[in-house]
Amino acid sequence: MSIVKIKNLEIKNLPKSPGVYIFLDKNNKVLYVGRASSLKNRLSSYFQKNLEPRIQEFVNLAEKIKYIKTQNLLEAVILEANLIKKYLPKYNIREKDNRSFVYLVIPKKEFTKPIIVRERELKKFLNEKAEIFGPFKSVSLLNNVLRILRRIFPYSTCKINSGKPCFDYEIGLCPGACFGKISNREYQKNIDNLTLFLKGKKQTLFKKLFKENPEKIDALKHLQDVILLEKDDYYLSPRFYRIEGYDISHFSGKNTYGSMVVFINNKKSPSDYRIFKVKRAQLNNDLEALKEVISRRLKHKEWRLPDLIVLDGGKPQLSYIQKYFKEINCEIPIIGISKYQNDKLIFLPKTKKTIKNLIEEQKEVLLKVRDEAHRFSKKFNKKADKI
Repeated sequence: MSIVKIKNLEIKNLPKSPGVYIFLDKNNKVLYVGRASSLKNRLSSYFQKNLEPRIQEFVNLAEKIKYIKTQNLLEAVILEANLIKKYLPKYNIREKDNRSFVYLVIPKKEFTKPIIVRERELKKFLNEKAEIFGPFKSVSLLNNVLRILRRIFPYSTCKINSGKPCFDYEIGLCPGACFGKISNREYQKNIDNLTLFLKGKKQTLFKKLFKENPEKIDALKHLQDVILLEKDDYYLSPRFYRIEGYDISHFSGKNTYGSMVVFINNKKSPSDYRIFKVKRAQLNNDLEALKEVISRRLKHKEWRLPDLIVLDGGKPQLSYIQKYFKEINCEIPIIGISKYQNDKLIFLPKTKKTIKNLIEEQKEVLLKVRDEAHRFSKKFNKKADKI
């Protein structure tokens, strides 16, 4: 933790790492708590002209800034929520859009699961046995937090003991409570670990995991959280960690194949490439072939889920896969690239402007992903994986 007086603040000396910052007045009272993917970039934005009045007000009142570096943005989000709960800073509570905060509730019951509630709904849980976390700034942010953590600490949102595996089980997000694969005692371990992380007790969690499942420690240390970025962070030019590109090709007018290429940190990862021989879709039905390929890919829960999917195609391909994703409750972001519109990026309806800007910044890389998917589908050899 570092503390610096406003008058002595030198932006160039601030860290570029993610973290949480706290504005304090002359009496060391907390005015505002915020998070950033880059403390240097975020804090520098408070000392520019034309700030909105609410922000300018607490900046003028501030005498000091305290900042705490975190390993990643996800930890910053958790720490930010815990500090807002602890201090109830005036300028956090008085948000400019006057909307209520959201909270995460984990009831203490068998095969429990996290529940997202608005502040006005929180009262009904206060008299029950439950863990309550927050406040968080938005439902979408909290959904993204859970999306990341559920990969490491799976929990069930399906019908318990329904007798058959749910889709989330197939992709590694559900531990199998739906068909009796896991006892409540074992299931509760994941919930306990999730709770420790949300409380910010990382060292306690690591000691526990060292005995139970050391592999999860490594997973926590290498969290990729670009999907957490919202309107106050998007301009910092983050990158999607794992991007997957798909293309459908026909060979000799007889067989249809789908390619999957993977870019990690904007670089090709050939060892993760795959070729799928289409088995169910009719020969000339490229939309159904694309759906088949992606559905088969998602069944491989041992493969890390992508942070973004790139389709070689325009609105027809995007709409078809969007419909499929809605059916299976899949929230992986997808975009299309239309070669018939000069390589225009095609977005789903109602995509937020901030997300569009984030993806547009990566267009050069996304074009390479599309081109690589096309190249690989045309030139794969006998050694390529057929799944």
